Amino acid sequence: MQKNRAGRTVATVAGAILVLLSIGLLVVGGTLLWVHGTRRDVAGFYTTPTTRVATAGYAVTFDAQLGSVNWTPADLLGDIRVRATAEGDRSLFIGVAPRDEVTTWLAGVAHDRLTTLSLGPVASRTQWISGGHAIGLPTAQTFWVASSHGTGTQSLVWTPRAGDWSVVLMNTDAARGLAVSADAGVSSTILLPAGLTAGAIGLLVLAVATLLLVLGLGGWGGQRPAPKGAQAVDVSTQPDAYPVRLEGHLDQGVSRWLWIVKWLLVIPHWIVLLVLWPVALVVTVVAGFAILITGRYPRALFDFNLGVMRWSWRVSFYTVGAFASDRYPPFSLAADPTYPADLAVDYPERLSRGLVLVKWWLLALPQYLVVGFFVGGGALGWRSGWPLELGGGLIGVLALIAVVVLAVSGRYPESVFDFVMGLNRWCYQVLAYALLMRDEYPPFRLDAGGPDPGSRTPENVPPALPGGDLAGAHG
Repeated sequence: MQKNRAGRTVATVAGAILVLLSIGLLVVGGTLLWVHGTRRDVAGFYTTPTTRVATAGYAVTFDAQLGSVNWTPADLLGDIRVRATAEGDRSLFIGVAPRDEVTTWLAGVAHDRLTTLSLGPVASRTQWISGGHAIGLPTAQTFWVASSHGTGTQSLVWTPRAGDWSVVLMNTDAARGLAVSADAGVSSTILLPAGLTAGAIGLLVLAVATLLLVLGLGGWGGQRPAPKGAQAVDVSTQPDAYPVRLEGHLDQGVSRWLWIVKWLLVIPHWIVLLVLWPVALVVTVVAGFAILITGRYPRALFDFNLGVMRWSWRVSFYTVGAFASDRYPPFSLAADPTYPADLAVDYPERLSRGLVLVKWWLLALPQYLVVGFFVGGGALGWRSGWPLELGGGLIGVLALIAVVVLAVSGRYPESVFDFVMGLNRWCYQVLAYALLMRDEYPPFRLDAGGPDPGSRTPENVPPALPGGDLAGAHG
Protein backbone atom coordinates (compact mmCIF):
# COMPACT_ATOMS: atom_id res chain seq x y z
CA MET A 1 0.00 0.00 0.00
CA GLN A 2 2.84 2.38 0.83
CA LYS A 3 4.51 1.63 -2.51
CA ASN A 4 1.22 2.28 -4.30
CA ARG A 5 0.83 5.62 -2.53
CA ALA A 6 4.42 6.59 -3.32
CA GLY A 7 3.87 5.68 -6.96
CA ARG A 8 0.74 7.85 -7.15
CA THR A 9 2.60 10.75 -5.55
CA VAL A 10 5.47 10.48 -8.04
CA ALA A 11 2.98 10.32 -10.91
CA THR A 12 1.11 13.38 -9.64
CA VAL A 13 4.24 15.48 -9.12
CA ALA A 14 5.63 14.44 -12.52
CA GLY A 15 2.28 15.26 -14.11
CA ALA A 16 2.26 18.69 -12.46
CA ILE A 17 5.77 19.45 -13.74
CA LEU A 18 4.81 18.34 -17.25
CA VAL A 19 1.70 20.54 -17.14
CA LEU A 20 3.93 23.59 -16.54
CA LEU A 21 6.27 22.47 -19.34
CA SER A 22 3.34 21.99 -21.72
CA ILE A 23 1.97 25.43 -20.88
CA GLY A 24 5.36 26.97 -21.69
CA LEU A 25 5.55 25.13 -25.01
CA LEU A 26 2.00 26.08 -25.94
CA VAL A 27 2.66 29.73 -25.09
CA VAL A 28 5.84 29.73 -27.21
CA GLY A 29 4.11 27.95 -30.08
CA GLY A 30 1.08 30.20 -29.90
CA THR A 31 3.25 33.33 -29.82
CA LEU A 32 5.24 32.23 -32.88
CA LEU A 33 2.07 31.41 -34.79
CA TRP A 34 0.55 34.76 -33.79
CA VAL A 35 3.65 36.59 -35.01
CA HIS A 36 3.55 34.63 -38.28
CA GLY A 37 -0.10 35.45 -38.82
CA THR A 38 -0.07 39.13 -37.83
CA ARG A 39 3.43 40.55 -38.28
CA ARG A 40 4.49 39.07 -41.65
CA ASP A 41 4.13 41.40 -44.64
CA VAL A 42 3.77 40.56 -48.34
CA ALA A 43 7.54 40.63 -48.83
CA GLY A 44 7.98 37.91 -46.22
CA PHE A 45 9.44 40.12 -43.46
CA TYR A 46 8.29 39.96 -39.84
CA THR A 47 8.19 43.64 -38.93
CA THR A 48 8.12 45.70 -35.78
CA PRO A 49 5.47 48.40 -35.39
CA THR A 50 6.33 51.69 -37.05
CA THR A 51 7.83 54.08 -34.52
CA ARG A 52 8.88 57.73 -34.65
CA VAL A 53 12.53 58.42 -33.91
CA ALA A 54 13.88 61.97 -33.63
CA THR A 55 17.14 63.64 -32.63
CA ALA A 56 18.37 67.19 -32.22
CA GLY A 57 21.84 65.94 -33.14
CA TYR A 58 23.35 64.68 -36.36
CA ALA A 59 22.41 60.99 -36.36
CA VAL A 60 20.50 58.14 -34.71
CA THR A 61 22.35 54.88 -34.20
CA PHE A 62 21.33 51.39 -33.16
CA ASP A 63 23.86 48.74 -32.15
CA ALA A 64 23.45 45.00 -32.79
CA GLN A 65 25.64 42.10 -31.70
CA LEU A 66 25.18 39.17 -34.05
CA GLY A 67 26.80 36.15 -32.47
CA SER A 68 30.29 34.71 -32.78
CA VAL A 69 32.31 33.92 -35.87
CA ASN A 70 30.92 30.38 -35.76
CA TRP A 71 27.25 31.32 -35.64
CA THR A 72 25.10 34.20 -36.81
CA PRO A 73 21.34 34.77 -36.97
CA ALA A 74 21.66 34.14 -40.70
CA ASP A 75 22.02 30.45 -39.83
CA LEU A 76 18.37 30.51 -38.73
CA LEU A 77 17.05 33.76 -40.14
CA GLY A 78 17.18 35.41 -43.53
CA ASP A 79 17.73 39.06 -44.35
CA ILE A 80 17.31 42.05 -42.05
CA ARG A 81 15.45 45.09 -43.34
CA VAL A 82 15.47 48.65 -41.99
CA ARG A 83 12.84 50.94 -43.51
CA ALA A 84 12.39 54.65 -42.75
CA THR A 85 10.80 57.83 -44.08
CA ALA A 86 12.15 61.25 -43.15
CA GLU A 87 9.72 64.00 -42.17
CA GLY A 88 9.70 67.11 -44.32
CA ASP A 89 10.60 65.20 -47.50
CA ARG A 90 14.31 65.46 -46.69
CA SER A 91 16.87 63.12 -48.22
CA LEU A 92 17.56 60.29 -45.76
CA PHE A 93 20.62 58.08 -45.41
CA ILE A 94 20.54 54.57 -43.84
CA GLY A 95 23.76 52.59 -43.44
CA VAL A 96 25.16 49.53 -41.66
CA ALA A 97 28.81 49.43 -40.62
CA PRO A 98 31.07 47.83 -37.98
CA ARG A 99 30.35 49.40 -34.63
CA ASP A 100 33.97 50.38 -33.99
CA GLU A 101 34.07 52.32 -37.27
CA VAL A 102 30.84 54.17 -36.46
CA THR A 103 31.97 54.92 -32.90
CA THR A 104 35.22 56.43 -34.15
CA TRP A 105 33.43 58.46 -36.82
CA LEU A 106 30.84 59.88 -34.41
CA ALA A 107 33.27 60.54 -31.53
CA GLY A 108 32.51 64.02 -30.21
CA VAL A 109 29.45 64.35 -32.43
CA ALA A 110 26.04 65.08 -30.92
CA HIS A 111 23.65 62.22 -31.68
CA ASP A 112 21.13 59.81 -30.18
CA ARG A 113 21.68 56.10 -29.63
CA LEU A 114 18.57 53.95 -29.85
CA THR A 115 18.72 51.61 -26.81
CA THR A 116 15.30 49.95 -27.10
CA LEU A 117 13.46 49.22 -30.32
CA SER A 118 9.68 49.52 -30.21
CA LEU A 119 7.97 46.11 -29.95
CA GLY A 120 4.28 46.76 -29.53
CA PRO A 121 3.72 47.80 -25.89
CA VAL A 122 7.47 48.45 -25.38
CA ALA A 123 8.26 52.00 -26.49
CA SER A 124 11.52 52.96 -28.17
CA ARG A 125 14.11 54.62 -25.96
CA THR A 126 17.14 56.69 -26.89
CA GLN A 127 20.29 57.84 -25.12
CA TRP A 128 21.68 61.28 -25.85
CA ILE A 129 25.38 61.40 -26.70
CA SER A 130 26.65 64.93 -26.27
CA GLY A 131 28.96 66.62 -28.76
CA GLY A 132 29.09 69.60 -31.00
CA HIS A 133 30.90 69.63 -34.30
CA ALA A 134 29.54 68.55 -37.67
CA ILE A 135 30.62 65.44 -39.55
CA GLY A 136 31.42 64.59 -43.14
CA LEU A 137 28.87 63.38 -45.65
CA PRO A 138 27.81 59.77 -44.92
CA THR A 139 27.95 58.89 -48.63
CA ALA A 140 31.66 59.78 -48.62
CA GLN A 141 32.52 57.10 -46.04
CA THR A 142 33.90 53.75 -47.19
CA PHE A 143 33.14 51.53 -44.18
CA TRP A 144 29.47 50.86 -44.95
CA VAL A 145 28.63 47.22 -45.70
CA ALA A 146 25.15 48.21 -46.90
CA SER A 147 23.48 51.59 -47.40
CA SER A 148 20.57 53.41 -48.99
CA HIS A 149 19.82 57.10 -49.43
CA GLY A 150 17.38 59.46 -51.14
CA THR A 151 14.00 61.11 -50.63
CA GLY A 152 10.86 59.24 -49.74
CA THR A 153 10.84 55.86 -48.01
CA GLN A 154 14.28 54.27 -47.90
CA SER A 155 14.63 50.51 -47.43
CA LEU A 156 17.94 48.85 -46.56
CA VAL A 157 18.11 45.05 -46.83
CA TRP A 158 21.18 43.35 -45.38
CA THR A 159 22.23 39.73 -44.96
CA PRO A 160 23.64 39.58 -41.40
CA ARG A 161 27.13 38.37 -40.58
CA ALA A 162 28.84 37.68 -37.27
CA GLY A 163 30.15 40.71 -35.44
CA ASP A 164 29.17 43.97 -33.74
CA TRP A 165 27.32 46.33 -36.04
CA SER A 166 25.71 49.75 -35.98
CA VAL A 167 22.74 50.96 -38.01
CA VAL A 168 22.94 54.71 -38.70
CA LEU A 169 20.11 57.04 -39.79
CA MET A 170 20.92 60.65 -40.70
CA ASN A 171 20.32 63.35 -43.24
CA THR A 172 22.14 62.71 -46.50
CA ASP A 173 23.61 66.23 -46.35
CA ALA A 174 24.79 65.59 -42.74
CA ALA A 175 22.62 68.46 -41.46
CA ARG A 176 21.68 68.63 -37.81
CA GLY A 177 18.16 67.59 -36.73
CA LEU A 178 16.31 64.49 -37.90
CA ALA A 179 12.87 62.94 -37.46
CA VAL A 180 11.84 59.68 -39.14
CA SER A 181 9.14 57.02 -39.04
CA ALA A 182 10.90 53.66 -39.08
CA ASP A 183 10.44 49.93 -38.67
CA ALA A 184 12.68 46.89 -38.71
CA GLY A 185 12.00 43.46 -40.09
CA VAL A 186 13.56 40.05 -40.54
CA SER A 187 12.76 37.27 -42.99
CA SER A 188 12.61 33.68 -41.78
CA THR A 189 11.45 30.30 -43.00
CA ILE A 190 11.53 28.62 -39.58
CA LEU A 191 8.99 30.66 -37.61
CA LEU A 192 5.91 28.79 -38.84
CA PRO A 193 7.37 25.26 -38.47
CA ALA A 194 8.87 26.21 -35.10
CA GLY A 195 5.47 27.42 -33.87
CA LEU A 196 3.70 24.30 -35.12
CA THR A 197 6.38 22.04 -33.62
CA ALA A 198 6.30 23.75 -30.22
CA GLY A 199 2.49 23.60 -30.17
CA ALA A 200 2.41 19.93 -31.16
CA ILE A 201 5.01 18.96 -28.56
CA GLY A 202 3.12 21.03 -25.98
CA LEU A 203 -0.10 19.13 -26.71
CA LEU A 204 1.75 15.80 -26.53
CA VAL A 205 3.36 16.73 -23.20
CA LEU A 206 -0.04 17.89 -21.92
CA ALA A 207 -1.55 14.52 -22.89
CA VAL A 208 1.20 12.67 -20.99
CA ALA A 209 0.75 15.02 -18.02
CA THR A 210 -2.99 14.37 -18.00
CA LEU A 211 -2.39 10.61 -18.02
CA LEU A 212 0.06 10.90 -15.11
CA LEU A 213 -2.37 13.08 -13.13
CA VAL A 214 -5.17 10.61 -13.75
CA LEU A 215 -2.94 7.75 -12.58
CA GLY A 216 -1.73 9.75 -9.61
CA LEU A 217 -5.21 10.80 -8.60
CA GLY A 218 -6.72 7.38 -9.26
CA GLY A 219 -8.48 5.84 -6.33
CA TRP A 220 -9.06 9.18 -4.60
CA GLY A 221 -12.62 9.50 -5.70
CA GLY A 222 -14.20 7.80 -2.70
CA GLN A 223 -14.08 8.31 1.00
CA ARG A 224 -11.23 6.70 2.92
CA PRO A 225 -12.13 4.40 5.82
CA ALA A 226 -12.00 5.82 9.31
CA PRO A 227 -8.96 5.03 11.47
CA LYS A 228 -9.54 2.10 13.76
CA GLY A 229 -11.15 3.05 17.02
CA ALA A 230 -12.52 6.37 15.77
CA GLN A 231 -16.14 7.06 16.53
CA ALA A 232 -18.14 8.20 13.50
CA VAL A 233 -20.37 11.22 13.74
CA ASP A 234 -22.71 12.70 11.14
CA VAL A 235 -21.41 16.18 10.35
CA SER A 236 -24.97 17.37 9.83
CA THR A 237 -25.54 17.02 13.59
CA GLN A 238 -22.93 19.68 14.24
CA PRO A 239 -24.54 23.13 13.87
CA ASP A 240 -21.18 24.95 13.69
CA ALA A 241 -19.71 22.67 11.04
CA TYR A 242 -18.25 24.19 7.87
CA PRO A 243 -17.52 21.84 4.96
CA VAL A 244 -13.79 22.67 5.17
CA ARG A 245 -12.22 20.92 8.16
CA LEU A 246 -8.65 21.67 9.25
CA GLU A 247 -7.19 19.33 11.84
CA GLY A 248 -4.06 19.71 13.92
CA HIS A 249 -2.93 17.91 17.06
CA LEU A 250 -0.07 19.29 19.13
CA ASP A 251 2.64 16.67 19.52
CA GLN A 252 3.85 16.06 23.03
CA GLY A 253 7.55 16.54 23.56
CA VAL A 254 8.16 18.93 20.67
CA SER A 255 11.90 19.64 20.45
CA ARG A 256 13.07 22.90 21.95
CA TRP A 257 15.49 23.67 19.13
CA LEU A 258 14.53 21.74 15.99
CA TRP A 259 12.30 24.60 14.85
CA ILE A 260 15.43 26.67 14.13
CA VAL A 261 16.42 24.39 11.22
CA LYS A 262 12.98 23.34 10.01
CA TRP A 263 13.17 26.17 7.47
CA LEU A 264 16.01 24.28 5.79
CA LEU A 265 14.57 20.79 6.23
CA VAL A 266 11.42 21.60 4.26
CA ILE A 267 13.16 23.17 1.25
CA PRO A 268 12.37 20.06 -0.84
CA HIS A 269 8.69 20.49 0.06
CA TRP A 270 8.71 24.17 -0.89
CA ILE A 271 10.30 23.35 -4.25
CA VAL A 272 7.51 20.87 -4.99
CA LEU A 273 4.84 23.32 -3.81
CA LEU A 274 6.30 26.04 -6.05
CA VAL A 275 5.44 23.71 -8.91
CA LEU A 276 2.11 22.44 -7.59
CA TRP A 277 0.50 25.79 -6.76
CA PRO A 278 0.72 27.31 -10.27
CA VAL A 279 -0.77 24.06 -11.56
CA ALA A 280 -3.52 24.34 -8.93
CA LEU A 281 -4.35 27.84 -10.18
CA VAL A 282 -4.60 26.56 -13.76
CA VAL A 283 -6.77 23.68 -12.52
CA THR A 284 -9.03 26.20 -10.76
CA VAL A 285 -9.51 28.16 -13.98
CA VAL A 286 -10.39 24.95 -15.84
CA ALA A 287 -12.76 23.94 -13.03
CA GLY A 288 -14.37 27.39 -13.15
CA PHE A 289 -15.30 26.93 -16.80
CA ALA A 290 -16.59 23.44 -16.02
CA ILE A 291 -18.77 24.81 -13.21
CA LEU A 292 -20.03 27.60 -15.44
CA ILE A 293 -21.09 25.05 -18.08
CA THR A 294 -22.15 22.03 -16.03
CA GLY A 295 -22.62 23.26 -12.47
CA ARG A 296 -20.16 20.62 -11.26
CA TYR A 297 -16.54 20.71 -10.10
CA PRO A 298 -14.75 17.81 -11.90
CA ARG A 299 -13.88 15.36 -9.15
CA ALA A 300 -10.31 14.68 -10.29
CA LEU A 301 -9.57 18.43 -10.34
CA PHE A 302 -11.24 18.88 -6.95
CA ASP A 303 -9.12 16.09 -5.43
CA PHE A 304 -5.94 17.54 -6.91
CA ASN A 305 -6.53 21.00 -5.43
CA LEU A 306 -7.52 19.45 -2.11
CA GLY A 307 -4.29 17.45 -2.16
CA VAL A 308 -2.19 20.56 -2.80
CA MET A 309 -3.95 22.37 0.06
CA ARG A 310 -3.46 19.36 2.33
CA TRP A 311 0.24 19.11 1.45
CA SER A 312 0.67 22.85 2.11
CA TRP A 313 -1.08 22.62 5.47
CA ARG A 314 1.12 19.77 6.69
CA VAL A 315 4.27 21.70 5.72
CA SER A 316 2.90 24.83 7.38
CA PHE A 317 1.96 22.89 10.54
CA TYR A 318 5.53 21.54 10.71
CA THR A 319 7.04 25.01 10.22
CA VAL A 320 5.81 28.60 10.22
CA GLY A 321 2.09 27.88 10.56
CA ALA A 322 2.38 26.30 14.03
CA PHE A 323 5.75 24.55 14.67
CA ALA A 324 3.52 22.00 16.41
CA SER A 325 5.13 18.72 15.31
CA ASP A 326 8.59 17.30 14.77
CA ARG A 327 7.31 14.58 12.47
CA TYR A 328 8.51 15.29 8.93
CA PRO A 329 5.53 15.86 6.59
CA PRO A 330 4.97 13.20 3.91
CA PHE A 331 5.49 13.92 0.23
CA SER A 332 1.89 13.16 -0.63
CA LEU A 333 -1.33 14.74 -1.82
CA ALA A 334 -3.35 12.00 -0.13
CA ALA A 335 -4.88 12.10 3.31
CA ASP A 336 -2.70 10.56 6.02
CA PRO A 337 -4.60 9.75 9.26
CA THR A 338 -1.29 8.96 10.96
CA TYR A 339 0.03 12.53 10.59
CA PRO A 340 -1.01 15.07 13.25
CA ALA A 341 -2.22 17.61 10.67
CA ASP A 342 -4.79 17.03 7.95
CA LEU A 343 -7.40 18.78 5.84
CA ALA A 344 -10.73 17.66 4.39
CA VAL A 345 -13.20 19.46 2.14
CA ASP A 346 -16.63 17.97 1.43
CA TYR A 347 -17.12 17.43 -2.29
CA PRO A 348 -20.15 19.43 -3.54
CA GLU A 349 -22.48 17.61 -5.90
CA ARG A 350 -23.68 20.91 -7.39
CA LEU A 351 -22.28 24.45 -7.44
CA SER A 352 -23.83 27.75 -8.48
CA ARG A 353 -22.96 28.76 -12.02
CA GLY A 354 -23.46 32.43 -11.26
CA LEU A 355 -21.38 32.56 -8.07
CA VAL A 356 -18.33 31.19 -9.84
CA LEU A 357 -18.02 34.55 -11.64
CA VAL A 358 -17.92 36.72 -8.53
CA LYS A 359 -17.25 34.76 -5.37
CA TRP A 360 -13.47 34.37 -5.75
CA TRP A 361 -12.81 38.11 -6.10
CA LEU A 362 -15.76 40.35 -5.24
CA LEU A 363 -17.53 38.37 -2.54
CA ALA A 364 -14.32 37.12 -0.96
CA LEU A 365 -12.69 40.56 -0.79
CA PRO A 366 -13.65 41.22 2.88
CA GLN A 367 -12.25 37.81 3.78
CA TYR A 368 -9.02 38.54 1.92
CA LEU A 369 -8.52 41.65 4.04
CA VAL A 370 -8.87 39.60 7.23
CA VAL A 371 -6.71 36.74 5.99
CA GLY A 372 -4.06 39.20 4.80
CA PHE A 373 -3.70 40.35 8.40
CA PHE A 374 -3.43 36.75 9.60
CA VAL A 375 -0.80 35.56 7.12
CA GLY A 376 0.88 38.86 6.26
CA GLY A 377 1.65 39.86 2.70
CA GLY A 378 3.47 42.18 0.41
CA ALA A 379 4.97 40.22 -2.46
CA LEU A 380 4.17 37.42 -4.81
CA GLY A 381 5.48 34.01 -3.86
CA TRP A 382 4.17 30.93 -2.17
CA ARG A 383 4.20 29.67 1.34
CA SER A 384 1.52 27.29 2.50
CA GLY A 385 -0.59 28.26 -0.49
CA TRP A 386 -0.67 31.95 0.46
CA PRO A 387 1.29 35.01 -0.65
CA LEU A 388 4.75 35.09 0.92
CA GLU A 389 4.44 36.46 4.42
CA LEU A 390 6.82 39.39 4.15
CA GLY A 391 4.60 41.48 6.36
CA GLY A 392 5.05 39.28 9.47
CA GLY A 393 1.50 37.97 9.70
CA LEU A 394 -0.21 37.26 13.00
CA ILE A 395 0.06 33.48 12.53
CA GLY A 396 3.82 33.60 11.99
CA VAL A 397 4.34 35.94 14.94
CA LEU A 398 2.30 33.78 17.33
CA ALA A 399 4.00 30.58 16.15
CA LEU A 400 7.38 32.20 16.73
CA ILE A 401 6.34 33.32 20.21
CA ALA A 402 5.21 29.77 20.97
CA VAL A 403 8.56 28.20 20.04
CA VAL A 404 10.50 30.85 21.93
CA VAL A 405 8.44 29.96 25.03
CA LEU A 406 9.10 26.29 24.21
CA ALA A 407 12.85 26.91 24.03
CA VAL A 408 12.85 28.70 27.41
CA SER A 409 10.39 26.59 29.39
CA GLY A 410 10.37 23.27 27.52
CA ARG A 411 6.60 23.48 27.07
CA TYR A 412 4.62 24.60 24.03
CA PRO A 413 1.80 26.91 25.27
CA GLU A 414 -1.44 25.14 24.36
CA SER A 415 -3.49 28.34 24.49
CA VAL A 416 -1.32 29.84 21.74
CA PHE A 417 -1.63 26.62 19.73
CA ASP A 418 -5.43 26.69 19.97
CA PHE A 419 -5.50 30.31 18.81
CA VAL A 420 -3.09 29.64 15.91
CA MET A 421 -5.24 26.69 14.83
CA GLY A 422 -8.28 28.96 14.73
CA LEU A 423 -6.45 31.48 12.53
CA ASN A 424 -5.21 28.77 10.17
CA ARG A 425 -8.68 27.24 10.02
CA TRP A 426 -10.14 30.62 9.00
CA CYS A 427 -7.48 31.03 6.27
CA TYR A 428 -7.99 27.62 4.70
CA GLN A 429 -11.76 28.01 4.68
CA VAL A 430 -11.29 31.20 2.65
CA LEU A 431 -8.73 29.47 0.43
CA ALA A 432 -11.16 26.66 -0.40
CA TYR A 433 -13.84 29.25 -1.20
CA ALA A 434 -11.41 31.15 -3.45
CA LEU A 435 -10.51 27.93 -5.28
CA LEU A 436 -14.24 27.54 -6.07
CA MET A 437 -14.53 24.34 -4.00
CA ARG A 438 -17.57 25.44 -1.98
CA ASP A 439 -20.44 27.93 -2.35
CA GLU A 440 -21.02 28.41 1.38
CA TYR A 441 -19.54 31.73 2.48
CA PRO A 442 -16.74 31.26 5.03
CA PRO A 443 -17.90 32.33 8.49
CA PHE A 444 -16.36 35.35 10.19
CA ARG A 445 -15.61 33.13 13.17
CA LEU A 446 -12.52 31.93 15.00
CA ASP A 447 -12.84 28.18 15.58
CA ALA A 448 -9.99 27.88 18.04
CA GLY A 449 -8.62 24.59 19.31
CA GLY A 450 -7.19 21.49 17.70
CA PRO A 451 -10.38 19.58 16.73
CA ASP A 452 -12.48 21.21 14.02
CA PRO A 453 -16.17 21.78 14.89
CA GLY A 454 -17.08 19.56 11.96
CA SER A 455 -14.78 16.67 12.94
CA ARG A 456 -15.65 15.22 16.27
CA THR A 457 -13.47 12.59 17.92
CA PRO A 458 -14.14 10.32 20.91
CA GLU A 459 -12.43 12.87 23.16
CA ASN A 460 -14.91 15.66 22.45
CA VAL A 461 -18.10 13.88 21.34
CA PRO A 462 -20.63 12.53 23.86
CA PRO A 463 -20.80 8.70 23.70
CA ALA A 464 -24.55 8.91 23.09
CA LEU A 465 -24.02 10.17 19.54
CA PRO A 466 -24.19 7.10 17.28
CA GLY A 467 -22.79 5.96 13.93
CA GLY A 468 -23.04 7.48 10.48
CA ASP A 469 -20.18 8.46 8.19
CA LEU A 470 -17.04 9.81 9.81
CA ALA A 471 -17.22 13.59 9.55
CA GLY A 472 -13.49 13.84 9.28
CA ALA A 473 -13.15 11.17 6.59
CA HIS A 474 -10.39 12.27 4.30
CA GLY A 475 -11.44 12.84 0.72
